[in-house]
Amino acid sequence: MAPPWLVAAHRTLRTSGTPAVPEAGVPRSGVLGGRRFEAHPSVRDDGMVAWWLVDDTDHQLAREALHMERERTAFLVRASNSLLSSLNLGRCMDVTAQLAAESLADAALAIAPAHGNRLPVVTCSRGGTPALSEEAVDPDDVPGLGEALRGFPPVPSRWIDPASAPRWMVPDGFGPVGSIVITPLPGHGVPAGALVLLRKTGSTAFSDEEEIFARLFAARSGAAMSAARLYAEQTAITDILMQELLPPTLHQISGVDFAGRYRPSADNVRIGGDFYDVHPASVEGEPSLVTIGDVCGKGLEAAVLTGKIRNTLHALLPLADDHQRILSLLNTALLTSHHTRFATLVLASAVRRGNEVDLKLTSGGHPAPLIIRADGTVEEADTRGTLVGAMPRVSASSAAVTLAPGESCVLYTDGIIEAKGGPMGDAQFGEARLKRALAECAGMPCEGIAEHVQMLAAQWLGSRRHDDMAVVVISAPRTHYLSAVNGTTRGRYTA
Repeated sequence: MAPPWLVAAHRTLRTSGTPAVPEAGVPRSGVLGGRRFEAHPSVRDDGMVAWWLVDDTDHQLAREALHMERERTAFLVRASNSLLSSLNLGRCMDVTAQLAAESLADAALAIAPAHGNRLPVVTCSRGGTPALSEEAVDPDDVPGLGEALRGFPPVPSRWIDPASAPRWMVPDGFGPVGSIVITPLPGHGVPAGALVLLRKTGSTAFSDEEEIFARLFAARSGAAMSAARLYAEQTAITDILMQELLPPTLHQISGVDFAGRYRPSADNVRIGGDFYDVHPASVEGEPSLVTIGDVCGKGLEAAVLTGKIRNTLHALLPLADDHQRILSLLNTALLTSHHTRFATLVLASAVRRGNEVDLKLTSGGHPAPLIIRADGTVEEADTRGTLVGAMPRVSASSAAVTLAPGESCVLYTDGIIEAKGGPMGDAQFGEARLKRALAECAGMPCEGIAEHVQMLAAQWLGSRRHDDMAVVVISAPRTHYLSAVNGTTRGRYTA
């Protein structure tokens, strides 16, 4: 007996009235005996129609498989683009769960390795939005989940009883679970987590091909999550290390006012080759050690050497009064280092004596400090020396300076005076312009002076490129020393 689809095709041909074109409007394919055939009509001379059946099963299966592969490839491309568009771990987990729920299952869970005793889980149902939760559960209580989080090969879904899915794994309103897949999210060397796919009761169970495709998707998701986690770890490490390299916030120490400003050579970095520090004396009444310096070069490599110099100077604090000795030991440390860079710096010892501040200033190849007197006169400290880290021996001369109340000493790096800008864009800010600007700062608090210098340099530069810039101001505040009530114990400074 002819199959119904062939009978219908024959009737349509007989009633079409167009025997010369028998193919017009005739359905010519259908299933017969579990196989798919194409039917081609042929009209005989006596008016009878003969149908030739061609087995098209293999070709149809190949076309369907090709179409499916194209859809899956397009999905993987979209997934890769979405996953790689962010280095945020939470965002990667959201995208993983949402894409899987839309294209692979009725609901999906992206599970990250446990933090302590809590399991980060992002859950998403088809058509819904991802939701993050932290579950205080043991993943080994769920068949296949503990193994997936440890990176072991996935357990086939037919081996997992859907009824074993715990309540926290099933989204609200989802209903009974009909089929479940749990597959690892491979990472870079360590597992990135696990992917859980859920289908409702009544839906088609996961086939072997679908499980294999889920692993392909999981591999891309795991790589993205692993990259995001690695980026987050490196960012955290960088922030910790950066805190040690950033210039400190300065304030009043033992009756002496300090202020500092720093601007790196690029807006997208926070550190560079300029540095400054103030090391308080371990004994009250002893000088505090102030350092400002400039390492040859810019960026992270210069900042690393800057950190080494700062740590070396901190270790040499017991020799704070012997500037020549400090410079010599620092020079030796740099010469024996694998770095090939050198540095210039100024050492300043500052101590309060009554209402005045006594300074000892020593330059190691660095621009000499400038003294702002109360009448607006700007003096250059008489100190010179050789740079550090370039020659076997260093030499330097020190200058003794006394600051009266309201007077200040300005230490700066050459990034300020060498800043190119102005009306024509190629003129250096220069030492003469800096001295004129400082002459207008007589009597100003040290914070105001430091801010004024940085502002003028920034205005001179505009948006042009520049070197690292740093400035430190030491001031003798307009204060008086008060003794305690009994006249013998240590007093304090007050405005």
